[in-house]
Amino acid sequence: MDHQSEDVKYEEEFIVNSRGNELFTCRWTPQNCQPKALIFICHGIAAECSISMRDTAARLVKAGYGVYGIDHEGHGRSSGSRCYIPNFGYIIADCSSHFTSICEKTENRGKKRFLYGISMGGSVAFLLHRKAPDYWDGAILLAPMCKISDDMKPHPIVVSALKMICAVAPSWKIIPTPDIIDKVCKDPEMRKEVRSNPYIYRGKLPLKTCHELLMVSLDIEKNLNQVTMPFLVLHGGDDIVTDPSVSKLLFEKASSKDKTFKLYPGMWHALTAELPDDVERVYADIITWLEERAICTASVSSATSHVRV
Repeated sequence: MDHQSEDVKYEEEFIVNSRGNELFTCRWTPQNCQPKALIFICHGIAAECSISMRDTAARLVKAGYGVYGIDHEGHGRSSGSRCYIPNFGYIIADCSSHFTSICEKTENRGKKRFLYGISMGGSVAFLLHRKAPDYWDGAILLAPMCKISDDMKPHPIVVSALKMICAVAPSWKIIPTPDIIDKVCKDPEMRKEVRSNPYIYRGKLPLKTCHELLMVSLDIEKNLNQVTMPFLVLHGGDDIVTDPSVSKLLFEKASSKDKTFKLYPGMWHALTAELPDDVERVYADIITWLEERAICTASVSSATSHVRV
């Protein structure tokens, strides 16, 4: 798979995690210079990195950054039952181990480290931050999953039943995943690309996966005030997958001194799969935020900014 260009060096590597699973990793770096800072992708449920994140990575590399991805167990080109998450903590352990191994390389010591979490990947970013609160220099969160909206939250009895069934048949694939690409991606070309991507899972979600996502969401919702790292949270106003009001709640409750919320009226869940002009706005906001924090050693102003575009 050729992702190379005269500006971008692309490399792939399979690694083995602590549980013996083979995990796919990839990286995009500037061809002719050292990256000025490191960005680590945390992808969403049923997604992958190598194809889906190619455009994002190319834009970030051209802005001077090194970009690193990993396909979670059971996702993309990594081993494991498709989309099966037996324990969300495994994802955190895998990402933490891989990302820190990159950060601790001699050539990377002293470089700033940023997490880039998309949807469920937002939950991954939050939990990586919780695991090592002072390690990460910030996070970019696109429509993060940090709370189940109240009208979607199952009744406690349903949650108890789900937990009991999971104990007996955790890999039972009964939860349907409707084809919502037409309501997630606004750009017709991007829809075609998503549908033709062989590494994106489009089947039913295993019960255990659904239970893990619910439990993680409830946990993060209760502990939004524990978020202390700088972050930029971006959300489409017409997102039907994750609730934009939850990103506003994150902005209000997080203890971070440096926090920014950008709401894009009329945009959908996949902010980088909008129509071209809107995509350019999103990337401009991301790169501007990074540029203000990637190299500067002085602390960013403690004033919070609540930006609505």
